[in-house]
Amino acid sequence: MSRLSSPRFSSSVATRAVGTAVALLLSSITFAPALWAADPTVLTGIVTAPGGEKMGGVAVSAKAVGATITTTVFTDEAGAYYFPALPPGKYRVWAQALGFETANGEAGLKTGARADFTLKKIEDTERLIRQLPGDLILAGLPEETADDMRMKRIVHNNCTSCHTPSYFLQHRFDEAGWHAIIEAMKSINVYGVYRPNQHNPVLDFHQDALAKYLAKTRGPNGGAFKITSRPRPSGEAARAVIKEYDVPLNPDQQLPSATPPNNGSDWTKVTTTRAGSLPHDAAPDLDGNLWFAAVAPNKTMSVGRIDGKTGALKPIRIDAANGNAANVHGLIRDGEGTIWFNAWMPKGGLAKVDPKTEKVSVYMPPEGMSHIDGPVTLDYDSKGGIWAGTNDGALRFDPLAEKFTEFKSVNPRGLNGAIGQTYGIVGDKDGNGYWSQMAFDTIVKANLATGETTELKLPPVKDELARATDADNKFYATYGPREIGTPFPWSQGPRRMGIDRERGIIWVANSWSGTLGRVDAKTLQTTLIPLPNTFTNQPYAAIPDKNQNVWTPLWTTDQIAKYDSKAGIWTMFDLPTRGTEVRIPALLERGDNVEVVFAYARSSKIAVLSVRSDADMAAAKAQAQ
Repeated sequence: MSRLSSPRFSSSVATRAVGTAVALLLSSITFAPALWAADPTVLTGIVTAPGGEKMGGVAVSAKAVGATITTTVFTDEAGAYYFPALPPGKYRVWAQALGFETANGEAGLKTGARADFTLKKIEDTERLIRQLPGDLILAGLPEETADDMRMKRIVHNNCTSCHTPSYFLQHRFDEAGWHAIIEAMKSINVYGVYRPNQHNPVLDFHQDALAKYLAKTRGPNGGAFKITSRPRPSGEAARAVIKEYDVPLNPDQQLPSATPPNNGSDWTKVTTTRAGSLPHDAAPDLDGNLWFAAVAPNKTMSVGRIDGKTGALKPIRIDAANGNAANVHGLIRDGEGTIWFNAWMPKGGLAKVDPKTEKVSVYMPPEGMSHIDGPVTLDYDSKGGIWAGTNDGALRFDPLAEKFTEFKSVNPRGLNGAIGQTYGIVGDKDGNGYWSQMAFDTIVKANLATGETTELKLPPVKDELARATDADNKFYATYGPREIGTPFPWSQGPRRMGIDRERGIIWVANSWSGTLGRVDAKTLQTTLIPLPNTFTNQPYAAIPDKNQNVWTPLWTTDQIAKYDSKAGIWTMFDLPTRGTEVRIPALLERGDNVEVVFAYARSSKIAVLSVRSDADMAAAKAQAQ
């Protein structure tokens, strides 16, 4: 094992003012951190429908002019919203809800600042569709016939492997146009890399039927798409506060603009492109600063550190052999507060950064051992070991001994050339590791004491097995998935995982079946728990907090789900950006407060979600009066 060290691196809107709160705009936009506590201000207002009805669950966002932080709250059942304390300054403020035009305004913050909005309904059908998040796009696909159902599943499993359905289905094409789209996507892998000599066999087999289905659904003359809706946030979900931190676009990529013309903040501007977006995984350090993995090739940073108070970004670079910064995919904070991440040099290694000193250390597995590679996830165990995925299993790193131990999957390869890369990974309190093979619907356990590995096989989705035609069965009998984004129609898709170490419970996000797997770490006994909608809710990860709530990003739409495992209750939190593609969440738990941190892989932001208590809301209302 070799060890490397590197030094630190550096529409129609009705907006009115009460008194002079909006009219008097402060000229200085300097936000010293001390002002946050010294001069707290609360922005409040009412949101109504065109007929004057109060609208609950409306997202209201505020961003200071020239700043990089957006704060979003939601209206209560009386249509009122209350921001937490914000620094003084001139703010853009906007309100939006599905089915309505975005309402824009300005506010100059001082005690008692107020901005009221009246939302106007969207009348144009195409604008309604283009405003929809991914889950409602999937819900609108036709399913009148058995063939419709089969093609709808192919869209769900194979056309959303690298992007939300709201991105490609915001467009309309005729059958020839959809053929061209599918032809291109057959050769683009889950990382967005075009490979002209490698085709997705599933899309190849279904291409003709899929192009007909998509042309029927989203063709030039409208189509069979059905606009559906869901309730706006209420109760706990309406008490959420979401802070979004802008991450600059890749400075080393040729782009039309250094800043995105559409960053997803206005839902009527449709789902944005992913071009130039840097972040993948994100985690907070113990001081509340935000760290993220820079997954796109660039020369500037391997990981980034965002000041949680000011939003200032500091890049940290590890030199790769090709002259670029080392690429990073997985990133965590361990139990001691250290930030760990993988680093493609281009060989895959393990790295850490001390958040206090910003000293970076890189550790490379010895020759003859698998490198840390594939869709890398990291985790730690209670004995201090760091676990990382490889293409055929996992490595455990002992930070004290600076030693890697290798564990192989029971079946790293399958029939017909199938490849079972490791995806999600966790470590338990006894030092054992567990990982998912997403393409194989398998969970593998590595016993630290014996070195042995065993596996758990998840059952196929029965309805999809029964729906397959004779021609489908003949094709799939010769097929083996070679990467995570080309599954069978009946795949579960175990993606990233989380663990309750004290209780010995592993939580697995099954992306294709829309379920969470609850796995007993000792016995591997498994229960599948359905999300509220098993088709439109596609979980990316499942991370439990100390109160046995499981936080689950729905990566093909713009929501975070919370599952109360004691009560069996789901709460769905809407995100204020369209086209998030949220990755794994990380938690910062201090006292009774829980902050959920995650990256928007498409729209290049890091977000922090917290939930105010009833007492917090009462205090905010009192301060606003």
